[in-house]
Amino acid sequence: MLRFDHPLLSNSLGSQKTLTSFHFGQPGSGLKVYIQASLHAEELPGMLVAHHLRALLDTAEAAGQIQGEIILVPVANPLGLAQRVDHKPMGRFDLATSENFNRHYPDLASAVGPLVRDALGDDPQANVSLVRQALGKYLDNWLPDTELQSLRHRLLTLAHDADFVLDLHCDCEGVLHFYTEEACWPQLEPLARFLGSEAILLAKNSGSGPFDECLSGAWWRLADIFAGLSRNLPLPQGCCSTTIELRGELDVSHALAQQDARALVDWLKHIRLLACHEAPDVPAFKCQPTPLAGSETLKAPAPGLVVFAAEVGQTLRVGDLVAQVIDPIANQTHRVLAGVDGVFYARIRDRYIMTGGELGKIAGATPFRTGELLGA
Repeated sequence: MLRFDHPLLSNSLGSQKTLTSFHFGQPGSGLKVYIQASLHAEELPGMLVAHHLRALLDTAEAAGQIQGEIILVPVANPLGLAQRVDHKPMGRFDLATSENFNRHYPDLASAVGPLVRDALGDDPQANVSLVRQALGKYLDNWLPDTELQSLRHRLLTLAHDADFVLDLHCDCEGVLHFYTEEACWPQLEPLARFLGSEAILLAKNSGSGPFDECLSGAWWRLADIFAGLSRNLPLPQGCCSTTIELRGELDVSHALAQQDARALVDWLKHIRLLACHEAPDVPAFKCQPTPLAGSETLKAPAPGLVVFAAEVGQTLRVGDLVAQVIDPIANQTHRVLAGVDGVFYARIRDRYIMTGGELGKIAGATPFRTGELLGA
């Protein structure tokens, strides 16, 4: 295992943050998997999973089992991790710019498409190599000018040529669930099953430029562009990425983290990046994928105390009571009901809400939303 410390640009005199990555195996010897945790820095379960996964990968590497390359970034956002206001973590938005740390990544397809179009041929794997080289060149030429942009640049530089990218997050309170693009789902299906995902949200493009879709989206976007040309330019999905929501913010325990780390190792064996005598069986589905556009976000009709009637992981029907919002001054109780059938996969942790605030999400099977599909 090799450790690299990557200094980031500093926004202030006498202060500098560092991003650390751990590298296992040999570049170019097989598949490359990139795994990072806590890009939203207050979402800590993934950081503990990375801690336990690192120990398992150390053992695998010592035994000569790694047949490719794995990059592990256990603390993907040292900027947000250092942000606190009134003793409360503020790791979702950069305080200097108000930007979400997991939004506004560049459109790589637009950046490299003109550079590779005339060089591509009829060999799919050669085309993958050319696109990866172009992505690397684009990133080499990108000169970030802020601390936040230097973080984005460094993360993309580490991950841009990976076959698989796993971005470990969590919700406020929730069950383990996945977000991934439709083009990635066939390749990532076994991973969702190994981890026991209880909701799987698929979209072709969820909007807002999150980290994972910046990487996987470049490939299907380029394939769509090239499909309209007169020449045959086959381009496989060179990167499959996913955001994995590891339950809720308070689900930080060795038992859960060890369970998830072992599941990741089983998946690495399944894709033959870790050598084993017999690959583990892929578990049965705990759920079926549903469109992200079919996910209902429940909102508070009034301010007040929140009392949930539904637990995360519960399957709801239209009209089921999900929560009550109680105004103890007016002595009023507002009932919040499910508007779609599906799994109640996430909810807020606070128990006071303001009018219009988000209460939770239900994974519905029928798409009804358009435009930007991700929250702030």
